Amino acid sequence: MKQLSGLAVCRLLEINGWELRRINGSHHIFTKQGRIERISVPVHGNKPLKVGLLKSILKQSGINEADL
Repeated sequence: MKQLSGLAVCRLLEINGWELRRINGSHHIFTKQGRIERISVPVHGNKPLKVGLLKSILKQSGINEADL
């Protein structure tokens, strides 16, 4: 799986219709109209997210690995 930083995941979510609601410390909270999920993305500079966390965020958002 491709490694992505928190900022790259935020851009990917915004492209797919997710909206940044608030920033709480280093965590960016995203929501989407018509969905009850809230997705929290840790942004620590250009540090890549760990594979398990990245897969979890993609699963919650409905984005396929192939779309990366």
